[in-house]
Amino acid sequence: MRAVRPSVVTAVAAVAALTAVTGCTEKSDDKGDGSVQVVAKDDSCEVSAKKIPAGHVELAVENRGAKVTEVYVLFPDDRIVTERENIGPGTKAKITAEIKAGTYEIACKPGMKGEGIRQTVEVTGGEATARSPEMDKAVADYRTYVQAQADETLPEVKIFTDAVAAGDIEAAKKAYTRSRIGWERTEPVAESFGDIDPKVDVREDGLEDGQKWTGWHRLEKALWQDKKLGAEEKALAPTLYKDLLDWQKRVGRAEITPTSMANGAKELLDEVATGKVTGEEERYSHTDLVDFKANVEGAEKSYELLKPIASKNDAALTASLDKQFAALNTLLDKYRTDKASYDFTSYDKVGKADRKELSDAVNALAEPLSKLAAAVTK
Repeated sequence: MRAVRPSVVTAVAAVAALTAVTGCTEKSDDKGDGSVQVVAKDDSCEVSAKKIPAGHVELAVENRGAKVTEVYVLFPDDRIVTERENIGPGTKAKITAEIKAGTYEIACKPGMKGEGIRQTVEVTGGEATARSPEMDKAVADYRTYVQAQADETLPEVKIFTDAVAAGDIEAAKKAYTRSRIGWERTEPVAESFGDIDPKVDVREDGLEDGQKWTGWHRLEKALWQDKKLGAEEKALAPTLYKDLLDWQKRVGRAEITPTSMANGAKELLDEVATGKVTGEEERYSHTDLVDFKANVEGAEKSYELLKPIASKNDAALTASLDKQFAALNTLLDKYRTDKASYDFTSYDKVGKADRKELSDAVNALAEPLSKLAAAVTK
């Protein structure tokens, strides 16, 4: 699951496309020359310009609050255009974008909770920079990959939901992890599927006010902690299947760009390092390592498709990414209980030192991955 987001709508409208490049977090001594300044405090979100010319835009974000914050650029319907998470107190982050004319909102989210403090901005003038044929091919190939993952996931989900509906706890447990692999591989672009993520992959502590808890983790809790499948849980099984069938249908019209591929991969690895590695994602089943591996595979697929473009602009970066992806995959494979399958050690058996080693390896990959989008758009 991606971190908690502002609410989104189901429709994927034909709206102005934005490609974004998210940079590394920096200390607060950066001047941000030529940038639109965004000052995030615990009770305000200050934006230096309310009208921004279309084309190349850089947001220089500074967190002057006491809480960790997030900054979003949102379409009018609340769909996320781009984001930067985990901006600590006293640090800055940059978001560079190519934006078409239109109305957007910039939202600061102190404490990383709630709807955020928002400012409306108008982007005026011409078009964003056109994509090259190589970029279009990378997007098309990635969409094909995501579609294949969705198509392969639905039969696995049917096995899982049928077992839940029948009240067969052991069969449902056995089918649970395989039903999630395809989704976890496509999480770098989870935002492009609208409201599917909060329907199918939200944890209990990630629910927004008034949101009903549905999806995998609601059933995970019933299977491993409650150890029973009542009428409510059985009724949620076809809902999960229906929501994922909707996901499968949305892939073809989802807004996917080269930079959403790159930035989504980086943000997902940040989530793995700061959240999933703690064991909170699969807190009842302890199948976290399956999620980790699938997330890394999805991020690596995004990178592989963008690599021919990035390597022309920054060969040293792609060499570093090749090395770090290989190192992380080697480390994860240590925990495979069957080398020919997707079976991994139960995460509650992984000690604190080993969890730190995993976190360090993910961070080592996330740092150069944060530069991929910039290398693609040079």
